[in-house]
Amino acid sequence: MGKGGQRPPSDADKGLIASEYGWAEITKHRSPADAWLMINNKIYDVSGWHEHPGGDVIFTSAGDDATDTFALFHANGTSKHLSKFLIGSLKQDDRANWPDLREKGQDQLDFEKGYRRLKMEMRRDGLFDSSLLYYIYKMSTTLMICLFSAWLVAAHSEDTYNHFAARCWGGVLMGIFFQQSGWLCHEICHHQCFKNRIHGKFLGYFWGNCAQGFSVAWWTNKHCTHHAVPNVHGDEGCQNGDPDIDTMPLLAWSRSMLAKATTPLSKKLVKHQALTYFPLLSVARLSWLQQSLAYVFPAFDTDGSRGGRIIKGSNPPMAMPIPYEWMERLSLILHYVWYFAVAYSAPSLTDALLYVVLSNVSCGLSLALVFGLGHNGMAVYDAAHRPDYWKLQVTTTRNVTQDSLGFVHWFCGGLDYQVEHHHAQRH
Repeated sequence: MGKGGQRPPSDADKGLIASEYGWAEITKHRSPADAWLMINNKIYDVSGWHEHPGGDVIFTSAGDDATDTFALFHANGTSKHLSKFLIGSLKQDDRANWPDLREKGQDQLDFEKGYRRLKMEMRRDGLFDSSLLYYIYKMSTTLMICLFSAWLVAAHSEDTYNHFAARCWGGVLMGIFFQQSGWLCHEICHHQCFKNRIHGKFLGYFWGNCAQGFSVAWWTNKHCTHHAVPNVHGDEGCQNGDPDIDTMPLLAWSRSMLAKATTPLSKKLVKHQALTYFPLLSVARLSWLQQSLAYVFPAFDTDGSRGGRIIKGSNPPMAMPIPYEWMERLSLILHYVWYFAVAYSAPSLTDALLYVVLSNVSCGLSLALVFGLGHNGMAVYDAAHRPDYWKLQVTTTRNVTQDSLGFVHWFCGGLDYQVEHHHAQRH
C-alpha cells in the first residue's frame, strides 16, 4: 500500500522481516498517500488506507513513532491485523533516537517503559470497567432535561412575563440537553459503555445524531485526530494537525498561527480575539451542525471539504468511506424532525425563533467553555517538533477544580479530568 495504493514488495511478504529502515527514510513518508508508521520497532506501510475503522486519524502518526498512539487507540488483540502492512523493522542504531535523530537518553527510555506498563496495569485492575446502572441513570436524567425543556416551550403559551421566561428557559435548557447528549455520545464512542463496538456505535447514533444533531462519523474522525495530536499544527498536505485549533482567520493560538494572518481582515480579527472569543463560541454549534450535515449530505457542502470528509491531497477529491451511512442520514433527519416540532409548538413565530437561537447559543457556549478550559492557553506545537505521546497529552491539557456539589463534574461531562482522559481514554 505504498504510493498509488499498492504496498511495495519486501521480504515481509514471505513472513520475514529482512528490510531495515532508519528514521531518515521513515520521516519522508508523512502524507495520507504515502504513510509509514513505526510501532514497537516494526515499520508498517498504511498509505492510502482510508478504510481504517477509526478514520484518517491513522495518518496523524505518518512518518513518526506510533507505538503509544496505537496502544491507546486500539483494543487488545488489534495488533494481529498489522501483519499485512508490515514492510520491515527500525534499524537498531535508531531505536534509542527520536524521529529527528536526537538521542533520547536513558531517562526517556525508562519513562516510556514505565508508562506503557502503567496502561497494562490499569486494564488489569479493572479501571476501565464501566457501570451499566450509572449509564441507565445518566441517559434517563439527560432525556428528562429534553422533555422538561419541550414542556416549557409548548405548555407556556400565554402572553405574560412568566410564560415568556419559561419559554426562554426552555430554549436554554435544550442547549444544555444538547451539551449533555454530547458528553454521553463522547463516552459511548470512546467505547466506554459496551465491549461490543457495534452496540456502542448504534447507541451513538441515537445520542449523537438524533439527540444532539452531530454526525457520529464526522465527530469520530475529528475527535480521534484531536486525541492523537492535541494542540498540534499540521504540516501542509498531511493529516498530523489538531482540527480543533484550525480556527484561522478567526482565532490564533500561537505565533505560527498568527503569522498566517496576512489579510487586513484576518489581522483585525486576531488582534481583537479577546473580545470576539465568546461571541464566536456562541455560534459554534451552527458551524458544527453544518459540518455534520456536509459530512453525510453533499448538498450541504460549502467549501469543498465535506466537513473534513474529503481526503487531504486526493486528486480528484475523494471522500472517506462511512460505515452505515444510511443510519447516519436517517438519524440526523430525525433530529431535525423532533427539534423543529418543539419549535413549532411555540405560540408564535417569534417565540419559535427565540427558542432556536437560545438553544443553539446555550449549547455552543456550554460546549466550547469546556473545550476552552481543557485546552486553550496550553502548549501548542508544530507537528515536526511535538514531544512523545504522553508528554504531548499532559502539556496540552488542563484539569478543572471540583466544587463540593459536583456541578463542575456534571457540567463538564467528566472532562474536568481532562489530563486523565487524554492519557487513559478507552478506545
